[in-house]
Amino acid sequence: MNFSELFKQSQGLCKFSPDGQYLVNCVSYKVIIRDVETLQIIRLYTCVDAIQAVDWSSDSQFLLCAMYKRGMCQVWSIDQPDWTCKIDEGSAGLIHALWSPDGRHVLTAASFNLRVTVWSLVNKSISYIRFVKNAKECLSFSSDGKYLALAECRKCKDCVSVFAVDSWQLMNLFETDTEDLSGLKWSPDGRVICVWDHCLWYKILIYTMDGRCLSTYKAYEWALGVKRAVWSPTSQFLAVGSYDQKVRLLNHITWKSISEFSHTSTVQASNVVVYGEKESRPEIPKHENTNLNAPPTIFSTQSKYEFLTLPVELECCLPDPEKPNPKIGVNWMEFSPDNKYLATIDDSMRTAMHIWSMQKLCLFVVLKQTSPIKCARWDPCKSRLALCTGNDKIYLWSPSGSVSVQVPISATFHVYSLKWHPNGRSILLLSKEQTCICYLENSPT
Repeated sequence: MNFSELFKQSQGLCKFSPDGQYLVNCVSYKVIIRDVETLQIIRLYTCVDAIQAVDWSSDSQFLLCAMYKRGMCQVWSIDQPDWTCKIDEGSAGLIHALWSPDGRHVLTAASFNLRVTVWSLVNKSISYIRFVKNAKECLSFSSDGKYLALAECRKCKDCVSVFAVDSWQLMNLFETDTEDLSGLKWSPDGRVICVWDHCLWYKILIYTMDGRCLSTYKAYEWALGVKRAVWSPTSQFLAVGSYDQKVRLLNHITWKSISEFSHTSTVQASNVVVYGEKESRPEIPKHENTNLNAPPTIFSTQSKYEFLTLPVELECCLPDPEKPNPKIGVNWMEFSPDNKYLATIDDSMRTAMHIWSMQKLCLFVVLKQTSPIKCARWDPCKSRLALCTGNDKIYLWSPSGSVSVQVPISATFHVYSLKWHPNGRSILLLSKEQTCICYLENSPT
């Protein structure tokens, strides 16, 4: 396992291009584009203000930089460095910006979700979509990129609009049986649209593109409901995380729950493997002076995984009932790319990663960390999970085992976020102000 040198970045604005050839990292108002193989700078751009978000087009030919405070976006071309594009929302403000699947249109959301504007880079045309509920959670493209589903509120009633991406014309508009629609997501196979209600009402609805309601699912009433909904890569399962610390799996045939995954503070099932992180601090010779540029193993803790004997108690923090938005329930879920595993984190047990087997529909592995998990991501090519906890280590799990790896660069480099390369051979590691690449060709997992 090898590591690159450190590069500066701000606000975690670093991202591999979809084709894996380029790496962008932003430092305040500067945009730096590097070649992934050599890490040499191939493009350097300057925006009009500090950048708050960055996104690649689907073909990796254009880069979108959003400056929300300015209400403005700038688009840069990789092949034509002299070509420029500036999008200004003006007094309407800007809260969100993203690419359309064709990589030639930019969608921007105005403040208070007043509207979504579609800007064409081809013919400079502009289209407006009004009555938007939430441009971040209530906007989803079909997997083939032909259609856009958008949640709207018309005459105090929740609706879903379906647009044709090639012309941005409204194809269909239908009402939803929701009290306050909170989010929607198109299935990976493009057959159906999943809609869920506000957390005050537990309700999942499955609609076809023409507005037919195939199913309405309610697990319970009179309690906080849906917190997150995630499709499996094959569209075979819909995982619904809720405030009762359970994940319910809906199947794609009957749209009924076929299994419930409960997150409890005690792991005692005999068929579950629990890896526990154990830290140790190496002894430092008395004559040795502290040097921040020295290898971090000299003065930082070392860690490794050990098999824990069941039953195992997990650290659990109960929420304050008098405060809003309680830190409880399953808010993070992600399926492995081969659809064999589902990784979940309960907000009241941030030091534990639960990994469930989708073949046996049961808990498979628990990773017990010493610190709360900051970020976790699946390898895009196989069942390998990487996570970080805000220290100078990264943790990898695969069906063959789990390992803790120390980042041997600088003791001040603490990993708060990570992103996989599209080919799964390297990981982009991000601290608060720096970034580096971890190469995994020789990784044991």
